[in-house]
Amino acid sequence: MAAESMKNEPKIDPKEILEGIVEWIEIESPSHDAKAVNLMVDKVEGQFRDLGLNLDRTPGCDGFGDILEARTPAEWSTGQGKGILVLAHLDTVHPLGMKEKELKIRQEGDSVFGPGIYDMKAGGYIAYYALRHLIRQGKRTKLPVTFLFIPEEEVGSPTSRARIEEAARGHKYALVMEPGRDGDKVVTSRKGVGRFTLTAKGRAAHAGVRHEDGRSAILEIARQIVRIEEKTDYARGITCNVGLIRGGSGVNVTPAECSIDVDLRVPSMQLAEEMTHWFLNLEPIGKEVELTVEGGMNRPPYQKDAGITALFQKAQAIYRELGKELNDVPLTGGGSDGNFTAALGIPTLDGLGADGKGAHAITEQIYFSSLQPRTYLCARLLETLE
Repeated sequence: MAAESMKNEPKIDPKEILEGIVEWIEIESPSHDAKAVNLMVDKVEGQFRDLGLNLDRTPGCDGFGDILEARTPAEWSTGQGKGILVLAHLDTVHPLGMKEKELKIRQEGDSVFGPGIYDMKAGGYIAYYALRHLIRQGKRTKLPVTFLFIPEEEVGSPTSRARIEEAARGHKYALVMEPGRDGDKVVTSRKGVGRFTLTAKGRAAHAGVRHEDGRSAILEIARQIVRIEEKTDYARGITCNVGLIRGGSGVNVTPAECSIDVDLRVPSMQLAEEMTHWFLNLEPIGKEVELTVEGGMNRPPYQKDAGITALFQKAQAIYRELGKELNDVPLTGGGSDGNFTAALGIPTLDGLGADGKGAHAITEQIYFSSLQPRTYLCARLLETLE
């Protein structure tokens, strides 16, 4: 019998990983339900306490759940100084009850379904299991490790951004456990995300008797929508999407007010500044109508630089230990908390979670076959980064 197979050493067990992931997705945790999210925080807090980590739980604010930080004790790492920041979020986009309805927790072949399983409870659990695997083996990390679990990433991390950026400044690397992509791929760059609200104020009038006296806010916004959507430029990586519109008080009344919410995605800080300036300087198209514009960049662009390239190459080398090749997604339009760390110049590797598909959809699923290699990658990054 080969010496390798004689080793009595803990192995990464994908069935055990899946059991843990299922425990997490059984606890549904929509972003705006602080009580539900905090049930998840309770679960994760208990698991990291059992591992012996130092815990810091910050009460939520503005109706969101708590922020959980778990740090490895100083004696666990062989090196000192700035360490590894692991980012994950515990909230999901799915409302309570999805696991009994359209998104029942189940396995069909290689696919495992459930609310938030892909985005991103599988990734968060993989990070926990990876550290536990090292502890089981009696191994130490070269650098201190901090796990930061976020309660409202799906709505832009409004209450946790400052905490993420503060933590990032004290660390050498950031590993983001968002879902993997398209097979053996991770994320090394993301577009920046902007949010803008346009409000037009016109003048109400009777639509039949005194139509000429009215100034339609809806007409003004309709013209602005065409102007905004035409700023989408796929060649430059710019997308503008008017996603919400509100206006009017009655079908027989010239609408006095109308507003829209706009989503902007850009690949660089230069374009972020250019488009922000453009939005904030929009002027009315119609006569005797007021237009106000509010907003700005919600997440800065996450651009692949030399530090990120070097970190990605280390991950590639680890993946080759499995006989597999790791690639990166050239540029993804979705934002994550990795945007914040990368914008600060911290080498950031994102998309380290389970592979799958259907984020935010009723087809959300992970691939069971991705659990072992993804956990191995995470564990070896924690073990070897220096």
